[in-house]
Amino acid sequence: MTAPRWVSLWFRVAAIYGLLALLPQYLLPQPAGAELVAYGFIGTASAFQIVFWIIASDPVRYRALMLAGVAEKLAFGVPAFVLYAKGVAPLAVVLFGGLDLLLGLGFLLAWRATPRS
Repeated sequence: MTAPRWVSLWFRVAAIYGLLALLPQYLLPQPAGAELVAYGFIGTASAFQIVFWIIASDPVRYRALMLAGVAEKLAFGVPAFVLYAKGVAPLAVVLFGGLDLLLGLGFLLAWRATPRS
């Protein structure tokens, strides 16, 4: 049995969206002294978009990785809301954090909908 078609599509859309959102940040000036952290975040998060593309290629085989995808989305989405609530992050960060939480919810639903191999 194969996973529903929407699972592959969801992960491919997430991968494309993630790369489009992350890669242009390499061209932006980073805060002085925080370049390593900023570029490290961008690089690590970009690498995870490739993992999403791999999951989309065979959701049943890579079902276990879907939960790591949920964690990756929570790792940005939750702090975005917390930092906004504290007044140290702009609204744009919350909007992108909300998108990540929505994608994470989709990953969790995809995990539940995908049969075990």
